[in-house]
Order: sequence, then structure tokens, then C-alpha cells
Amino acid sequence: MSQQIFVAGYATLVFDCDGVVLDSNKVKTEGFYKATLPYGEAAAQAMVDYHVANGGVSRYKKFAYFLREIAPNYADQQGPDLEALLQSYAGHVRDGLLSCEMAPGLEALRQQAPNARWLIVSGGDQAELHDVFARRAIADWFDGGIFGSPDTKGEILARELANGNIQHPAVFLGDSKYDYHAAVNAGLNFVFVERWSEIHNKESFVRKNSIRSIFDVSDVQKVFKE
Repeated sequence: MSQQIFVAGYATLVFDCDGVVLDSNKVKTEGFYKATLPYGEAAAQAMVDYHVANGGVSRYKKFAYFLREIAPNYADQQGPDLEALLQSYAGHVRDGLLSCEMAPGLEALRQQAPNARWLIVSGGDQAELHDVFARRAIADWFDGGIFGSPDTKGEILARELANGNIQHPAVFLGDSKYDYHAAVNAGLNFVFVERWSEIHNKESFVRKNSIRSIFDVSDVQKVFKE
């Protein structure tokens, strides 16, 4: 059977953005470091460690955690509040999101799956995602919608399943443990995209959970041929 038939076998393809569609994980990591640096280098590094360990969680939750659990352990003086941290972070990542590499093979896959519905379900800010995808001229590929925070991935998937926007069979392509658990909890198949993932010991994670894995989006046809 042809590649197109296998790809079209999924009614819905759900993509994470950072680390799957865009090579933006490092952009986001640097943004968290710079935004929290007013609290000191140690606090900023602790924020980076927390961010990497919790890939896929929204910036709103991460900065709230930073202010509640991390900053008090490293800084005696008052630093930027939640709104200031969010604004600083957004400013640091904006240019990076517009210039970072896009997943090779993504446009070809869209052409090979003309009848599949595509969605972005990301931990990134939803308004920011819409702006970036429009300016990079790829928004139209995601005809099922581009969704992000402040809603969580679990909330987005549950809502889009309930309203019929996500049709089965459906697959979630992600690069984090959070993506995997969100997909499983929603009843979606999951494929781990390893190329830009920041998960530590990702080979062990994939093996332990018997997860199907690909290098990047250009290899997605290998999954559909299984």
C-alpha cells in the first residue's frame, strides 16, 4: 500500500509545536533563563532545570511555580512579578520562534495527507502561536486549529474530542513526557519525536513505555507503515 494511504488512515494528526514542528526548545529554555535572571544566576538555572523536567507545561504554570517554590530559596529581594516575567519571556522568545528551523518534511506530509485534519496542541501561548504560524505562512496547514495556553493540553484535547474536532483514529506527535501522558489520557495514539526533545534519558523513557519513536517529522511515514 502507498504511503499516502497509511498517512490518510489517521483522521486527525495532533502536533506539539516546540521540538516537533519548530526547533524552538532551546529558544524557550533560554527565554526562561533570561526572564528569571533578575533573581540571580542560581535561581535562573533552577528555573531552567524545572522547565526542562516539565516540558509541555505552560509558561503560566512554570512561572507561578518559580515564584512560589524557587525564587524564595535564592533571592532575598523582590524581583519581577508574574506579569513582568511573562512579558519578559515573550519578548525573549518572539524573534527565535520566527527564525528557528521548521521540521523537515512537514510540508510534504501535509500534501500526502490532504484529507487528514491537523491540529497544534501546545504549551505555548495561543495568541503567540497564531501570530508566529501566520507570519511563517503555515497556519493554513493546521485546519483543525492552533491551540495553546493558558488552557492545558489535557483541557484542549478533551474539549476538541468532545466537540468532534478531533476524529478517531487520531495520533499525537510530541517530544515530552507531558505530551505522552496527555495523549494517553485522551485516548490518542502517541508517537515520540526525538530530534529536538530535551527529555533526559529519552531512550529509556521510550523503551520503558513501549512508545513508537521517530527521529523527526520526515520519518513519520515509517510509523504509518507499521
